[in-house]
Amino acid sequence: MEIMHEEDVIMELYNASMSGCTTTLHRLIHKEPNILNKISLTSMSETPLHISTLVGHVDFSRALLLLKPQLAIELDSHKRCPLHMASAEGHIEIVQLLLRANNNACLIRDQDERIPLHYAVMRGRIDVVRELITAQPDSSQIVLDGGETVLHMCVKYNQIEALKLLVESLSDEGDFLNSKDHDGGNTILHLAVMLKQTKIVKYLLSVSKVKDGAHSLNQMGFTALEVLDHCPEDLKNVAIRNILLDAGIERARNQTNLQPPLAVVIGHHEPAKPVQPSKNWWLKWMEYLSYQGDWLGEMRGALMVVATVITTITFQPILNPPGGLSQTNETLSFERHGNKYNITCRVGTSVFACNKDQYSMYFTFLICNTASFTASWCVTFLLISGFPLRNKLCMGLLTFSMCITLTFLGFAYTYAFVLLIPGLTYYFYDSYFYEPTFFLPSCVQLSLMALMAVVGIALLIHTIRFLTWMVVKIRKFTLYMQRR
Repeated sequence: MEIMHEEDVIMELYNASMSGCTTTLHRLIHKEPNILNKISLTSMSETPLHISTLVGHVDFSRALLLLKPQLAIELDSHKRCPLHMASAEGHIEIVQLLLRANNNACLIRDQDERIPLHYAVMRGRIDVVRELITAQPDSSQIVLDGGETVLHMCVKYNQIEALKLLVESLSDEGDFLNSKDHDGGNTILHLAVMLKQTKIVKYLLSVSKVKDGAHSLNQMGFTALEVLDHCPEDLKNVAIRNILLDAGIERARNQTNLQPPLAVVIGHHEPAKPVQPSKNWWLKWMEYLSYQGDWLGEMRGALMVVATVITTITFQPILNPPGGLSQTNETLSFERHGNKYNITCRVGTSVFACNKDQYSMYFTFLICNTASFTASWCVTFLLISGFPLRNKLCMGLLTFSMCITLTFLGFAYTYAFVLLIPGLTYYFYDSYFYEPTFFLPSCVQLSLMALMAVVGIALLIHTIRFLTWMVVKIRKFTLYMQRR
């Protein structure tokens, strides 16, 4: 019974830490003075101080620290102390309480090697960052196992205000400001360029010691400017490239320096001439052709529905062909090239298939319908098969299949329209072949021309995109081989 009583008291203590009720805390301490010491005997991975600091109960946290200051450095199952919790949530008053209790908590690493400052930086808790580096200035120079500094964390999580505060506190540490991580040997400037964080790049280049180290190379042998050359082209690339060039950042191995817009080229005995940025039109065209967003993620459901509907539509004419099915056995006779032919039209076969005047058009309709069915079936199969559709090859295959599906569906509709409406096809006897030849009326011809124009434009754009992609890949490969 005594054990159950202790468990009930401890559970009530944890409930009080969730609600922040100091009255309950003092009542439990009066009833069981050693209750805080018995917490370590329970299976709870967190102390009541972990909970109250996470929730933000200042008075309750203050009362716990007065009763047992040792709680400030107790760890949970993830090796986090209460200061980790308060720093992540930005509870500045609780952070100040914990620092007064034991400022060495600033240097405690959790299971991911992160100290409380890392959590404050990740969440952009500027006031907390200021308190932590004031209490323990050395905490800002803690390096993670992967070589990442707290400055790398600022850039990775796009926290420019925290970055400014830390850079100001480390203004005398030039080597640390340009330190590299272990994964790619990237400085914070390399990382900011990779992530295309324009504001951070501009700020870093305004810091003299960061700018002085801007020509350093990562493990690939790239400067920050060359890192940008290997990122997907978009408008941010243009803006960041201009910022780097204006700051005088160059390429590695004394390669030809890119000149800023309107640079001056001097030749022998020739006056200086302004050089227009020749790549601007290319970059704008790339931006125009590039889809910004997750195309497959946004369109996967719609593609599945459209492909399924088209598969169903194109399957129906096989079971129920245009013109219907023959209801009697009938033998048809016709003459071609001086030879007589007999066709037996059995019950259940297509009427148009037995019609010598409309057989060729019906056969063309079946070809278009079958092509549309096959392409839409392929799209449906690819979407449900679990293939890695996010690579460019599969994306291109999906796009090509949908274009084929819609193109042949349009042609099938046109031929079915002509077959079912009498008087739309005009026949005359060709003097050379001595057989009936048909002409489509102008309205149908215009429909076909419009269909072919849309298909031609789509094919042209996709061809240009493909050729552009090939040119970029070949250029990158050529640059890579030149650097070896």
